[in-house]
Amino acid sequence: MDLSRTTILVTGGAGFIGSALIWALNQRGIDRILVSDYLDQSEKWKNLVPLRFMDYIEADMLMKRIEERPQSLVEVGCVLHLGACSATTEKNGRYLIDNNFEYTKQLCNWTLSKSARFVYASSAATYGDGAQGMLDDENTLEKLRPLNMYGYSKHLFDLHARRHGWLSRIAGMKYFNVFGPNEDHKDDMRSVVHKAFGQIRATGRVQLFKSYHRDYPDGGQKRDFLYVKDAVEMTLHLASTRTANGLFNLGSGKAHTWIDLVTPIFDAMQMPAKIDFIDMPESLRAKYQYFTEATIDKLRASGYTRPMTSLDDAVIDYVRNYLSKGQHLGDS
Repeated sequence: MDLSRTTILVTGGAGFIGSALIWALNQRGIDRILVSDYLDQSEKWKNLVPLRFMDYIEADMLMKRIEERPQSLVEVGCVLHLGACSATTEKNGRYLIDNNFEYTKQLCNWTLSKSARFVYASSAATYGDGAQGMLDDENTLEKLRPLNMYGYSKHLFDLHARRHGWLSRIAGMKYFNVFGPNEDHKDDMRSVVHKAFGQIRATGRVQLFKSYHRDYPDGGQKRDFLYVKDAVEMTLHLASTRTANGLFNLGSGKAHTWIDLVTPIFDAMQMPAKIDFIDMPESLRAKYQYFTEATIDKLRASGYTRPMTSLDDAVIDYVRNYLSKGQHLGDS
């Protein structure tokens, strides 16, 4: 699918990955983009300022327009659905069901009814503690046990999409630990890179959680960290490849420790590494993931050939070119 020849709807477009997607489209000379989001009291509107798009609509008004004036959206040929509540600590189940499950069902049904391309954000949080593996196989969804309501709300739609036969026509993305520019507004859900940069700049030190698992030393807990610039390249690959359908892990394919993640921050800031290990809150200990690593064979088999940005290079680019300068993607 040639994304330059259609109108693209990006939901969650003012958010972290959504705004990065618009930036990546702009880099390709594409600006026939309809942006939708909830512009609440956060500062995420700043992500949109340097970007090019043809219109903006609030998320609740988007659904109203779909219901009342569908002809006004007839030119939309691709929907990149990133809009959701992404807080893993959110406890309001009704809110998560409305935003992450019901809204996605309605939007996907409308998109398929007009034979447009639908690519949506699922989440690696659907895998829970990883006891059932982290393989992007639609046939094993019932075995997954998410650890929080956010992950469960995403899991519910994956199940719904399979039950209705949609997964043979759409692409769902299980993002792992994405970090990079345009996440400033995410408060406690910001990446450790963003939080650590602030700590190091203020105190010269960084705090990491102690380990409560005998197989992992303090700071040795492992996650699959993915730079947002790689995440959007993978997403746009799936958007433009109509034969790439089903669920896809989007990660680097390699687990790194928290120490691996924060060390290049010190390097980028030309400071010696000083790490303190602190107690993990009791409320998080039972839900903590000690190891995540994306199996990305399915993504590669779909034709995605770009190499991954190394963790060191990604962190240094983020710190030197964005965090240190207070800049967003698209700022000159």
